Amino acid sequence: MTDSKYFTTTKKGEIFELKAELNSDKKEKKKEAVKKVIASMTVGKDVSALFPDVVNCMQTDNLELKKLVYLYLMNYAKSQPDMAIMAVNTFVKDCEDPNPLIRALAVRTMGCIRVDKITEYLCEPLRKCLKDEDPYVRKTAAVCVAKLHDINAQLVEDQGFLDTLKDLISDSNPMVVANAVAALSEIAESHPSSNLLDLNPQSINKLLTALNECTEWGQIFILDCLANYTPKDDREAQSICERVTPRLSHANSAVVLSAVKVLMKFMEMLSKDLDYYGTLLKKLAPPLVTLLSAEPELQYVALRNINLIVQKRPEILKHEMKVFFVKYNDPIYVKLEKLDIMIRLASQANIAQVLAELKEYATEVDVDFVRKAVRAIGRCAIKVEQSAERCVSTLLDLIQTKVNYVVQEAIVVIKDIFRKYPNKYESVIATLCENLDSLDEPEARAAMIWIVGEYAERIDNADELLESFLEGFHDESTQVQLQLLTAIVKLFLKKPTETQELVQQVLSLATQDSDNPDLRDRGYIYWRLLSTDPVAAKEVVLAEKPLISEETDLIEPTLLDELICYIGTLASVYHKPPSAFVEGGRGVVHKSLPPRTASSESTESPETAPAGAPSGEQPDVIPTQGDLLGDLLNLDLGPPVSGPPLATSSVQMGAVDLLGGGLDSLIGGPNFVAPPATTVPANLGASMGSGLSDLFDLTSGVGTLSGSYVAPKAVWLPAMKAKGLEISGTFTRQVGSISMDLQLTNKALQVMTDFAIQFNRNSFGLAPAAPLQVHAPLSPNQTVEISLPLNTVGSVMKMEPLNNLQVAVKNNIDVFYFSTLYPLHILFVEDGKMDRQMFLATWKDIPNENEAQFQIRDCPLNAEAVSSRLQSSNIFTVAKRNVEGQDMLYQSLKLTNGIWVLAELRIQPGNPSFTLSLKCRAPEVSQHVYQAYETILKN
Repeated sequence: MTDSKYFTTTKKGEIFELKAELNSDKKEKKKEAVKKVIASMTVGKDVSALFPDVVNCMQTDNLELKKLVYLYLMNYAKSQPDMAIMAVNTFVKDCEDPNPLIRALAVRTMGCIRVDKITEYLCEPLRKCLKDEDPYVRKTAAVCVAKLHDINAQLVEDQGFLDTLKDLISDSNPMVVANAVAALSEIAESHPSSNLLDLNPQSINKLLTALNECTEWGQIFILDCLANYTPKDDREAQSICERVTPRLSHANSAVVLSAVKVLMKFMEMLSKDLDYYGTLLKKLAPPLVTLLSAEPELQYVALRNINLIVQKRPEILKHEMKVFFVKYNDPIYVKLEKLDIMIRLASQANIAQVLAELKEYATEVDVDFVRKAVRAIGRCAIKVEQSAERCVSTLLDLIQTKVNYVVQEAIVVIKDIFRKYPNKYESVIATLCENLDSLDEPEARAAMIWIVGEYAERIDNADELLESFLEGFHDESTQVQLQLLTAIVKLFLKKPTETQELVQQVLSLATQDSDNPDLRDRGYIYWRLLSTDPVAAKEVVLAEKPLISEETDLIEPTLLDELICYIGTLASVYHKPPSAFVEGGRGVVHKSLPPRTASSESTESPETAPAGAPSGEQPDVIPTQGDLLGDLLNLDLGPPVSGPPLATSSVQMGAVDLLGGGLDSLIGGPNFVAPPATTVPANLGASMGSGLSDLFDLTSGVGTLSGSYVAPKAVWLPAMKAKGLEISGTFTRQVGSISMDLQLTNKALQVMTDFAIQFNRNSFGLAPAAPLQVHAPLSPNQTVEISLPLNTVGSVMKMEPLNNLQVAVKNNIDVFYFSTLYPLHILFVEDGKMDRQMFLATWKDIPNENEAQFQIRDCPLNAEAVSSRLQSSNIFTVAKRNVEGQDMLYQSLKLTNGIWVLAELRIQPGNPSFTLSLKCRAPEVSQHVYQAYETILKN
C-alpha cells in the first residue's frame, strides 16, 4: 500500500488521536503516527501542538523514524524555539552515535534549525563532527558551518570553525575537500573583504588533486573556486590549465562550463606564441559543440555562453560554423541565438555558406525568425565588405517576394548598408521607392524617409514622396515624425526653390501643432538655423556622417571580461553582471580577468592586438553600466576641492544629492565655475622643511629630488570613442606633488575648446587640484601636452580594482568618460621612513594572516642598486642584514592616506629572483604595492 493514505483527512479529534498514537508503546504505531503528522504538515495544517510528543519519538534506533522527526523539527523549531531546546540533548547524543549516517543526519538537521538560542549548544557537537573519522560526517559538518555562519557569523568566528574549515581543504577525502571549498566560498561571498579562501600554489595543488575524484557537484565547487584564483605567472596558469582540461570531456554540462570558465580566464595570462595556447584553443571547441546536442533548454544556456566566448575569442569556434545552422525543429529562442552567433563568426572564408543559409531562413514561416534572418543578411554586409554586393542583391530578391514584413526589414537594413558604403549601392533606391505604400511599421517608414531625404538630389519626385507622408503627420509615431522633419529640411537645403512651401508646412506642424517636446525643439532649432544662417544650416544638417561600425551589438569590453568570469551562471545567460539583478547586492563582487603577463605583452604589439583585447600596459577600461554609469549621477562634477574635506563627508557618502548641481559644470551650464588653482599641498612644505635642516643626512626620510619612476604615456581614450579626441597620459610624483601628464590630440575635423575634467570618487581621494587649462583652441590634427596637478583630498570610495580611476572630460563637443589604473607608487609619501624600533614593533603587531609573499623575477640588480632605486620612489630601507649569504632589506613606505606598508626583500646574490614579503593593516593594498615594486625595479 502506498503512502497516499496518510493524506486522507480524518475525523474531528485528529490532533488528539495523533497525540495518543505518538505516545503509544508500539513502534509501528508510533511510526505511522509520525508519518500522518508529516503528511498534515506537508498539506499546510498546523500540527505544532504535537511538538513535545514528536520530540519524544526521537529516542529511537529506527533511522526512518528519526529522519521523519528531524524533518518535523526543522519545520517547527522557528515557531517553537523554547520547545526546540528540548531536542538539543538528543542531537548531542546522536552526534556520538556509532552509526555515521545518524551522526551526519544529526549535524545536518542542526544546521537547518535556524534558532539563535540553540546555536551555542550545537558548537560542541559540530566541532566533534568536523574532526570525525568518517568522511561522510565531515563533509556534512563542513556545509553545516556555512549554515551556522549565516545565522550567527560572530559565533562561528569565535569558535574557530573557519580555521577548521580551512584545514579540511587538506583532507584526504575529495568530497570533504569539495564541501569545505563550497562552504568557504559561500561564506566568502557574504563577506567579500575577508580573505577566507586564501589560495596559494600549495592549496591549489590539493584542490586539483581532489578534482579528479569528486562527484560532479564537488567538481563544480572546486572549479568555481579555481576561477577566483590569480596565478603568479604564465607557467602556473599553464600547469593549472593542463590539469583542468580533462574536465572538458565530462558528461555534466555544468562541469564543462565551469572548466571552460577557468580556461578562458587563465588563457588571458598565456602568450599567444606558445604552442600550448593553440592546443588549448583546439581543445575548447569540441566540448562547446557537444553541448549543442543536448535538449533545447540546455542548448539555449550553452548558446548564451558561447555568444560571450565568441566575442572574447572568436578563433575558438571559427571553423565550427555548421553546428550553428538552424534545424527545422529548434524552438524559436534557440534559432534566434544561433543566428546571432552565425553573424559573429561570419568571415570572408565562410560568408557564401552563411548567406545561402540566411536566404533559406528568410522564406520560413516564423515571422520573428524571418525578420532576424533578413536583419542578419544586412549585418553580414556591414561586417564582411567583400560580401556587401552579394548581400544587397539577396535583399533585393527578398524585396521582390513582396512579403510585407520581409520588405520592411530589408529596407531597414539597406539604410544601414548605405551608411556603411556611401555612394555605392544607390542604384537600388528606385526599387525601394516602389514599395513605399506597403510600409506600415514605424522603423521601416523612418528608414525609407531617411533614404529619401539623404538622397533627395537623386530622386526626381522626392518632394511628392515626402509630401505623401505629411498628410497623416500627427498619426505617425515620434520616430517617423522626427525623421520626416529632418528629411524635408535636407530636401529644402538641396532644392530650396521647389520646396519652400513644404518646409514651412512641416515646421509649423512640428512646432505649433505638436505637443511632443523633442519634436518641437528640433523644429525650432531648424527654423532658427534656416532663418538666421542658411549656410550654417547646410553645414549642420548636411554634414558628413561617420561610418557605422561593424558590430553594433558587441558587449562593451570590461563588462565582457566580467561576464567571462561568470560563465555557467545566470549572469552569462542574462548577459548582465550579478549586481544588475541580485537584490541588495549582498556578496556581489566585481570580477575581472587577470592582467596579461609580461611575456605575453612583449609578443603582442599594439597594432596586432585583436579588437576587444586589453592592451598590456594600461588596460583600456571602458566604464560598464554597473561600473561607471551607475555612479555618474553621484559624480560630484563641481569644482575640485582645494581645502580638506568636511568631517562628515565619509559618513554621508550615500546621501549625496544625486544631481547636486554637478552635471551643469561639465556641460558648461550656468553653475559652471572654473575651479580655483591650489597652492602646494601643506604636507609637502613640512617634509621639505625638515629636509633642509639635514640636507646631507642621506638616511633621513626625505625623498631624493630625482622623483619616482614615470611610466610611458598610454592611450586612455581612443579618438574613435570620443568623437575625434584622443587622450594619452601617465602619472608622475615629483618632490611631493602628484600630477597627471596628459596629451590631448584632436583627430576630428572641427576645433575643440572649453575643456574641463572631473574624477569620480576613488579609493585614495585623488582629485584635480586645478582646472584643466588648454590655453588655445585645439585645432584639427593638433596635439597639446598638459600637466594637471592632483591632490588627495577628494571623496573616497573603495574601487574595484583598488587603483581604478574613473574620469570625465568635457569639451565643446560632448562629455567623454574613461577609466584608467594609476600606479600606486605615486601615492608613496616622502616621510615614509620608519625608525628601526618602530619597524620591529609594528611588524610584530600586524597579524601574520596579513602577510603576503610575492616573487619578483628577472631582476639582475644587487642590493645597493635595488635600495637606491626604490628610495627614489619613496620606498625606504630601514635596515639591511646578511643572513646565510642572502641580503635582507627591511623597508617601509607610507601612503597618502596614512597607511603604512612594511616589507622584507630577500636578495640572493647572483639570483635574479627576489622574494618580497609585505605586511600591512589593510592587506588589500599588498598586491598593488607588489606591482609598484615590479614596475620600479624592472624599468
